[in-house]
Amino acid sequence: QVQLVESGGGLVQAGGSLSLSCVASGSVFTINAMGWYRQGPAKERELVATFTSAGGTHYADSVKGRFTISRGNGKMTVYLQMNSLKPEDTDVYYCSAVTSLPGGARYWGQGTQVTVSS
Repeated sequence: QVQLVESGGGLVQAGGSLSLSCVASGSVFTINAMGWYRQGPAKERELVATFTSAGGTHYADSVKGRFTISRGNGKMTVYLQMNSLKPEDTDVYYCSAVTSLPGGARYWGQGTQVTVSS
């Protein structure tokens, strides 16, 4: 089992910045990849950015050049640096982790609210 806890959300004006963090605990040695998703009311959850154990990254087109995903040293932790925020970025942001096969699974955090005002 893996537990994920997000932090760093809040209220910011358009053009501002926020940094989110996600800390994994439990069976962390089985984690292959971690990433960030977001979802607003009446919207489907969408991928924002991912970071894999192989060092690869992937970003949604809507956040390329503005958001950066990174990994902390010594801990199973990922960060999402969000710059040049837009009102359209307002969502609940979720951390996710996938574990190795066989018996792999995807785990989700409870989410952290990001609100960007105009």
